[in-house]
Amino acid sequence: MKKTAITIILSLAAVCAHAQTAYDAQMFSENDYEGTARTMAMGNAFTALGGDLGSVVINPAGSAVAKYSQITLTPALSISTSTTQGVSPYTDGTLPYFEKQVRSNMTRFGMPNFGMTINWDTNRKSGLKNMSFGFVVNRTATYNEDVYASGTNSSTSFMGSMAYDATVNGYLGSELNADNAYNYMPWKPVVGYQSGMISTFGGYDDQFVGASEIIFDNGEVAVGGPLAQSYGRRATGSKYDYVFNVGANISDFIYLGANLGVTSIEYDYNEYFMERAVDPADFEIILDNGDVLYFNDMLYKYSYGATGNGFYGKFGVIVTPGAGFRFGAAIQTPTINTITEYWQQAGETTYTDSGFNASATSPEGRGSYTMVSPYRANFGLAYAIGKAGVISVDYEFSDFGQMKYKSDNYTDREYFEEVNADIRDRFGVSHMLRAGAEFKPMSGLAIRAGYGLTTGSEKYNVWGEELPASMKHNVAFGIGYSSKKSFFTDLAVRRTFLPGEYFMPYDDYMFDNDGNIVEFAPEILNNRGLWKVLLTFGWRF
Repeated sequence: MKKTAITIILSLAAVCAHAQTAYDAQMFSENDYEGTARTMAMGNAFTALGGDLGSVVINPAGSAVAKYSQITLTPALSISTSTTQGVSPYTDGTLPYFEKQVRSNMTRFGMPNFGMTINWDTNRKSGLKNMSFGFVVNRTATYNEDVYASGTNSSTSFMGSMAYDATVNGYLGSELNADNAYNYMPWKPVVGYQSGMISTFGGYDDQFVGASEIIFDNGEVAVGGPLAQSYGRRATGSKYDYVFNVGANISDFIYLGANLGVTSIEYDYNEYFMERAVDPADFEIILDNGDVLYFNDMLYKYSYGATGNGFYGKFGVIVTPGAGFRFGAAIQTPTINTITEYWQQAGETTYTDSGFNASATSPEGRGSYTMVSPYRANFGLAYAIGKAGVISVDYEFSDFGQMKYKSDNYTDREYFEEVNADIRDRFGVSHMLRAGAEFKPMSGLAIRAGYGLTTGSEKYNVWGEELPASMKHNVAFGIGYSSKKSFFTDLAVRRTFLPGEYFMPYDDYMFDNDGNIVEFAPEILNNRGLWKVLLTFGWRF
């Protein structure tokens, strides 16, 4: 249950000089096809079907199936939901933190598909009968998420964990407070020290205490009293594939296609943690000169953003041997992505005496690098039930252990070698199963349903322990109308069921002499869900 917690902790720890992790490569490499309303309603099981512009990204040969030119435009709504609550560390179910169950959601408008294909009829009865040329844009990932959690904690604190980390790592207060500290020290403790979240005590430059902690006469340190804690994060962005396509129809038997794909990535992430004294009188701080003040609240923020473009090739085939059967296959080369990213941290601490309030903001870190996403291969089988409908099944796989970072900057190479080794050790093949059906009860009307299953690509955690299987499920349905002339329209709704996510805003830091945890840092369960509603408008000519 600590897997996601390690993700967050490592991402915050990496921002001193590098923000790239195995999880960034995974996130930017994953596909969650949307396409048109028709393809999504049928689970995107279109490797063997084709004929729809939403299928071109899945199998380039799909454009050659249609013997007409067409244009599609697909607006959509994406709705994400998150329900959070703390997870009890005790067998009796006692919950000492984040006891509130909080639900939050985010709704975004987008355009997951638009495109056009031009069909050229050679007027031959056999051989090369038709060719198609097209440009299609499909959204292959949506990053929208809004998460919020809150509760009261009297045992541990974010600032206590930060102070412990600074102490065990041997940092010096004089170094953290230096004007050039961001040039050579990890940014998190620098922000924490310069914003007043942590400080040295007892005349030592290497012993740290959090502003929420009380120092007792025997030298012990503990949280002064109840803290109102809250955690939040928000992610927005998307990944699009811009596809230049060519397809060929050979004797209405074999359909061939090729794509030159250009990916476009935009991602923005903001995370914060806040602690507020329920009663400031519990958090007395006695200064060296004898003055007394009381901790009031703190806010720690982390932001990260990335933009990128990539290039790949994809080749596909569809074969129609007869008797209603159709077979399809496609393979996509690795994607060479160029990513530019930025990151920043900030913090502020306030006291009952505002004269001691402090804040700090790190410089904005920036970096560029090359990230290689893995190849993909997909296979499909479909069966047409005369003119009444069709059923289709797809299988797709991708080996995420082949992801890797590259850089021409020699100072980055050692770091990237470590991350690439981490990717090879922990990630493996992700499997995707898609199924769909379409039934036409009357001329011009279609009813559709689809299902998708995707297995997780992360196989081992950072300690080398095998992780339980992680699966994402999609369930979709939709309807379609096609006029006797050129116009058609489709509607689709998809519900995505995601595995529960466990994360820790800060790490355990209170141990006894034998290394056993005395007080547990918060662990939070986030139950996530996604809805998508697509409406496609199209014209055939």
